[in-house]
Amino acid sequence: MTPEYPLLESMLRIKGLTLQATYTNSDVASLFDTSIRTIQNRVADGTLHSRKLIGTARFLPIDLEEFLAGSKQPSRD
Repeated sequence: MTPEYPLLESMLRIKGLTLQATYTNSDVASLFDTSIRTIQNRVADGTLHSRKLIGTARFLPIDLEEFLAGSKQPSRD
């Protein structure tokens, strides 16, 4: 079966985590081994999209998949 979110699911598998319906700033910071402030900055500059669910920023798996897909750096030739 092909994963719905291949990049995110690969990252979760490496870290021994399972796919969740939503993620908090803290969850995403832990997943990417960075600070909550860095996640907030990525949301503020538009490189990472969040949803305002239940009064706080939440991330859906598709948001994280799109962020990961767009994070690929061009190769140096």
